[in-house]
Amino acid sequence: MSNWRAASANAEAILEVENLTVDFDTEDGVVHAVRGVTYSLMPGEVLGIVGESGSGKSVSSMALMGLLPRSARVRGSIRYRGSELIGIHRRDLEAMRGTKIAMIFQDPMTSLNPVHRIGNQIAEALRIHHDDMSRQAARDRAIEMLQLVGIPNAAERARSYPHEFSGGMRQRAMIAMTMVNDPDIVIADEPTTALDVTVQAQILEILQRVKEEFNSSVILITHDLGVVAGMADRVMVMYAGKPVEFGTVDQIYENPRMPYTLGLLGSLPRLDSDGTERLTPIRGAPPSLIALPPGCPFQPRCPLAQPLCNDVEPELMATDDSNHTAACHYSSELEGDVEAVEIFEVTTDDSELIPELADDL
Repeated sequence: MSNWRAASANAEAILEVENLTVDFDTEDGVVHAVRGVTYSLMPGEVLGIVGESGSGKSVSSMALMGLLPRSARVRGSIRYRGSELIGIHRRDLEAMRGTKIAMIFQDPMTSLNPVHRIGNQIAEALRIHHDDMSRQAARDRAIEMLQLVGIPNAAERARSYPHEFSGGMRQRAMIAMTMVNDPDIVIADEPTTALDVTVQAQILEILQRVKEEFNSSVILITHDLGVVAGMADRVMVMYAGKPVEFGTVDQIYENPRMPYTLGLLGSLPRLDSDGTERLTPIRGAPPSLIALPPGCPFQPRCPLAQPLCNDVEPELMATDDSNHTAACHYSSELEGDVEAVEIFEVTTDDSELIPELADDL
C-alpha cells in the first residue's frame, strides 16, 4: 500500500469513470443496473468494490470492458489514460482488451474452454495480440505464467484440460491468462467465489504477487469486506446501483459512515467471538432496480431510518475527511466507535424505524 501512496502522489489517474449509468430494457420495465458511478484509479492502486449481489458491481466493470449486451444503454464517461472508451470502434476496444484492461472472471470453469488444453488457451490469448509470435514462443510464455501463479509441473500441466484442474488451480490458470499480456488494469470479479478459505487466501496472495510483478492496477470486486481487508488501498461500497460509501480501507473499517457498510461489517465472523454467537445478517432484501422506492434505497432495511430518508435519496457527500464520502443523511451521527452488530441486532422488523437509536448515537 505504501508503494501506491508514493506513486499516486506524482501520477495521474490511469482510469477515470464519471457518472456511469447502465440501463437494460426488459418486458417488466427498465432495469437501472448502474446509477451514476464515479471514481478514479491510480497507477498501482487496488480498488475494492463491495456490495451484495445485484448492487451493480459486476455490471459497472463489464461496461469498462465493453462486454455488456447490445441491449444495454451505457451513458457517462470511461477514460483510460485520457482516451474515452464509451462509443469507440469495436476493433479498437477488442485490441485494448487483454493488453490494457483485462478481467479475471468469476467462474473459471465456464470461462475456460473445456475442449482445449490450458496451455493452448493461455498461448492463444497471447498470440491474438502478437501476430508475429511463434507458437513455441507463446507456449513457453504460457508455461512461464503457470509457474508464476504456482502451478506445479507447469510444462506437464499445461497439457491438461480444465476439468483436470481443481477449482483453485483453474482460478490460478485464469490469473495466468489474464496477466499474460501485461495489462495496465486487472478487474478481478469475485476471484475467490466457491473456494474454501485456505484456497481463497492463496488466490489473493497470488493476485497480489502478480500485481506487484507487473505493476498493474487492480479493481477487486467482491461481496465480502473481509476479502479486501489486506489487499485494497481504497474501498467503494455499492448498493442499488450506486456508490454509498467511499474511502480508504482504514476509514471504511474503523469509522464507517453509512448503515449499509455497518451491516456488511456486522455480518462478518469475528476472531474475538467465542464461537457460540450467531452472525448478524442485514434483514430484508435489496430493492427492485426496475421500480426503486422514493428516498434512500436502503431505508426499508435501515435501523437508523428517519422520515427524511423516505423522501430524499442522499448524495455521496464528504464526511469529516474529504477523501471519505458517504451517502447518508445522518452519517455524522455514525462518527466514532459504532458496533455494527449492536445496531443491527436491535432491528426486530424489516420495515421498522428506530429513531431512538439515532438519538442515542
